[in-house]
Amino acid sequence: MLKGFFTTFANCFKIPELKSRIFFTILILCVCRLIAMIPVPGLDGAALSEFFKELSEKQEGGSLLSMYGLFTGGALQRCGIGSLGIMPYISATIIIQLMSAVVPALSKLAREEGGRTKIIQYGRYLTLVLCLFQGAVMALAWENPGKAFQGFQGDLIVNKDWIWMYRIQTVIILTTGTMLLMWLGEQITERGIGNGISLVITIGILAQLPQACQMLLELFFPGEEVVKKFNLFHAVALIGLLLAVTAATIAVTQAQRKIPVQYAQRQVGRKMVQGSSSFMPLRVNYAGVMPIIFAQALLMFPEMLLSWTGRVLEIKLLQDLSVYFGQGQPVYVITYALMIIFFTYFWTATQFNELQISDDLKKNGGYIPGVRPGQATCDFLHHTMSRITLAGAFFLTIIAVIPMMMADKAGIPYLVSQYFGGTSLLISVGVVLDTMRQMESHLLMRHYDGFLQGKKGRKGPRLRGRF
Repeated sequence: MLKGFFTTFANCFKIPELKSRIFFTILILCVCRLIAMIPVPGLDGAALSEFFKELSEKQEGGSLLSMYGLFTGGALQRCGIGSLGIMPYISATIIIQLMSAVVPALSKLAREEGGRTKIIQYGRYLTLVLCLFQGAVMALAWENPGKAFQGFQGDLIVNKDWIWMYRIQTVIILTTGTMLLMWLGEQITERGIGNGISLVITIGILAQLPQACQMLLELFFPGEEVVKKFNLFHAVALIGLLLAVTAATIAVTQAQRKIPVQYAQRQVGRKMVQGSSSFMPLRVNYAGVMPIIFAQALLMFPEMLLSWTGRVLEIKLLQDLSVYFGQGQPVYVITYALMIIFFTYFWTATQFNELQISDDLKKNGGYIPGVRPGQATCDFLHHTMSRITLAGAFFLTIIAVIPMMMADKAGIPYLVSQYFGGTSLLISVGVVLDTMRQMESHLLMRHYDGFLQGKKGRKGPRLRGRF
């Protein structure tokens, strides 16, 4: 099996077009890493990076900033020009999609010819606005690091004599960094392999994998006390858990319910189109990683508001309540789980339009065997999708809670636990599978064996070579 994988990987470089796309993607991703590494002029990024490293060693890295830093590939910890990452573009895209489902004008525009291009353009404008706002907030946070990064002592600004120049240039640089990442991601989608924006996020997550592996090794080999503290059972259990969670994530990400669809014989123009059979794939995890992102984004406010209000008004009750909404606390975990289930159904409802699907089937002469066209088909799809979504919601909840349980109960650093579940694992697995599917399509077009389809899954003779 391993030999077949390497043979398939080698075949990717025998196809000139696919080889050029792979090299182009790798080159652009290297540029994205440079954007994360280069610090903003006038800031001491080394001091902030050392502070975050100490937090990780103390296993106190489960804060919102640490999670945001994970998605920026460590740029936030280094005061890099890519500290905002690609998240403003993701936020703008989500806002536009939700507005398209609610605002009739945008919904009508999305169905028109060329409307999708206009909506993408609106998303870019909104990204620029969000970058300017978030860049200003980030500049103020670096200006007052003691308040923004609890426990940090010292200054990040090298020279405070030109404070307004620092503020203006920081906002411009951070905005430019995000817009450049967005453009590079679009170039990968157009001229490379895979979804560019998703690959930019994934390469940032995987960039901190060596640091996470180092922390994991230090758990079992803590310096001079190797023989006393090393526990072989714990190491095997963690590796087994990582493999099990990754395998389950891959299985559920690819899982789908196939609804059979029959097309009747019909006349199109002067031609008679014969009837055919097909199927409609309904994905178990239709919402993807979006419910976890929504839940995390909303749950960061209660702790911040209660803690800040309690300190300003000197109300101890509010400060005590803020503790209950800290990551890993029972109240936080229960609320987090319920919000993931809710947003799974909410996102699926906004993206899966069973009424439009049933109308399209009826117009094209298609029907589900045993179900009448029209409203009955709509009800059948709604009922089927609701049951599938419940399984996907429970899966997302389990995956999202695993890192918190590992960090809180097992004492594993937050950076390490993120690779055992949560958004990091879901995004990485989903993007890798999507990229492999695109590579497989290039291979199968030229009659090579693909990554995801083996000898037993292929129907008909298997051909070798190229056209």
